[in-house]
Amino acid sequence: MAVESLRADDEYGAEPPRPTGLLDVLSVAAVALDTRGRVVFWTPQAEDLFGYTAEDVLGKYAARLLIRPEHLQAVVGMFTEVLDTGRGWAGAFPIRHKDGSSRLTEFRTMRLLDDLGDVYALGIAADHTLLQRVETDLALCERLINQSPIGLALMDPDLKYLLVNPALERIDGIPAEDHIGRHLRETLPFPDVDTVESALRQVLTTGRPLLDQYHVGRPPADPDHEHAWSLSFYRLEDPGGRILGAAASVVDVTERHHAAAEADRARRRLALIADASTRVGTTLEVEQTARELADICAPVLADVVAVDVLDSALALRRARRPDNGPELFRALALKAAQPTEALRAADPPGDVAAYEGDRLVTLCVHTGRPVLVRHVSPRDLRQIARDAEAGAILAQAGVHSYLAVPLIAHGEILGALDLKRTSNPLPFDEDDVVLAAELASRAAVAIDNARWFQSVRNTALTLQRSLLPDHSPHHTGLELASRYQPAQATSEVGGDWYDVIPLADDKTALVVGDVMGNGIDAAATMGRLRTATCAYADLDLAPGAVLQHLDKITCDLEHYIVTCLYMVFDPRTRQCTIANAGHMPPALARPGRAPAFLELPTAAPLGVGGIPFETTTTELVPGDLLVLYTDGLVETRQHPIDDRLDVLLGFLDEPPRSLEQTCDLLLHGLRHPDDHDDVALLVARAL
Repeated sequence: MAVESLRADDEYGAEPPRPTGLLDVLSVAAVALDTRGRVVFWTPQAEDLFGYTAEDVLGKYAARLLIRPEHLQAVVGMFTEVLDTGRGWAGAFPIRHKDGSSRLTEFRTMRLLDDLGDVYALGIAADHTLLQRVETDLALCERLINQSPIGLALMDPDLKYLLVNPALERIDGIPAEDHIGRHLRETLPFPDVDTVESALRQVLTTGRPLLDQYHVGRPPADPDHEHAWSLSFYRLEDPGGRILGAAASVVDVTERHHAAAEADRARRRLALIADASTRVGTTLEVEQTARELADICAPVLADVVAVDVLDSALALRRARRPDNGPELFRALALKAAQPTEALRAADPPGDVAAYEGDRLVTLCVHTGRPVLVRHVSPRDLRQIARDAEAGAILAQAGVHSYLAVPLIAHGEILGALDLKRTSNPLPFDEDDVVLAAELASRAAVAIDNARWFQSVRNTALTLQRSLLPDHSPHHTGLELASRYQPAQATSEVGGDWYDVIPLADDKTALVVGDVMGNGIDAAATMGRLRTATCAYADLDLAPGAVLQHLDKITCDLEHYIVTCLYMVFDPRTRQCTIANAGHMPPALARPGRAPAFLELPTAAPLGVGGIPFETTTTELVPGDLLVLYTDGLVETRQHPIDDRLDVLLGFLDEPPRSLEQTCDLLLHGLRHPDDHDDVALLVARAL
């Protein structure tokens, strides 16, 4: 055994000895040897540990005195390596005691040098059995006694009892000595012993303590009455990280549980409702609102929460009169208080599932009333689950109580809030029905607002995209790419647009503009201005004149201000004529030069009225890259606009890439998921 131990530890090579931190509190023996292995230093603690006095060992060869012949070669090899390499050795091996017995001893061995350069080997040692017992005792004191002084148990990694205190004897009615060596499940009076054992193994695996787990059962000491306990589990480790086992603290909270239950539940209900008023409906997004409702309900109200909305309600179809037929639900949110098999029986968010008329959730939306099943039976599970397989999963997960509450807003039934309890031993009661109905009512109004908002937003987005142009297959002298991206937050679609207009003599007009405002009105105004721009472009007017006409039209549009950049490219002369109405300056990137913004005369936006627009000319040679964009690409609420414009130029200063890649780079590099403005982007390269 000693040889194997030495060889195993020797594999670690240059690894430093693993400190336990416990040698400081033990009576540690110290022994020093010279290079020939003779004892030159022997402490009184060494005499206590090995039985030899200093007179017995000083000047003698330690190996022959303390090591049995079968271990001699391994020990000499270790000793030689320590002296030759200076690498310490740590481990345990048996030492021959003076009385002839073998004592398993914990060693730390290292090389020493004195001021004359002489080499010695120093070994510090302690009784291995004592060391292990002290480690266990210290861990128990530190992790358990200070934190949970009532009802303590220490178990090994196999969940067999190592120690039980008198308080736990009184709680479970089993003498302490009858616990030792027995498995956890042999003594627990809980019907959900599998859950407790699974939780303990999870604590052993992850190291995360599990605190204040309520369990109800009938202990052997009082089999006629149910008791309530609060269980907490902790993983015990030695200072080196080795897992020693698990500790459990058990507190009998039966009287306190019954006495404070009602008051506590009332406080929690008030707090939950107050919390829901601030956390549910923070956005105008249906899915997010459903997730917020599920987050509020788990774990305070239920262990497993699902929010399902009628597919007809999401589609804004008029609800038919309730009957006994099936209903089509779309799952919006699913939340569990802790990992559970019950999740596999639920519809994943986004899925659409048909529930027959005999299902309880269907009955809930047909009647518009809560459905409560205090104690779930196998027959009830068949009416709760979507099919037989899902019902079996719910049974395996321990679903014992069920509650479904309708989501009703402005008299319309939108769907249902589905609640299940697994680890919470209490069944749903009428107070839970009232609380769930209150939460569902608040969430239903938010979901109703969100679905109508999303409908309007989708309509505006559809209108916006339908008004944007498709590129024609060919524009003489130009390669083009474009993007339109609506606002990513919950704000409505805006009025940003771009256009590419083919003109006579192979000319091309490029337009980018921004109607200040959002929603369908802004998109419709953008469509009117885009149509007018195309009409004036066909007249072959100078860019300044086109903007002058657009300004008159915009003045007739109440409450709207528009920025616009209009330019015409002539491939024969390579000239671009440009006019600007309060818009962001275009960026120009030329091969071999640093990107820069075109310097254009400042002008007021369209809609101000009576202000002329000046036309300027610039040359666009082959290879030049021109970027036209709306302010949503560069403006944020956190950064100065000049800094953002510098960032844009920085992206254009990178190695050449395709126009499609350039569009993607600018959008991904400059846009944030929560930006509150849409973006129109038009990129052109001279050929």
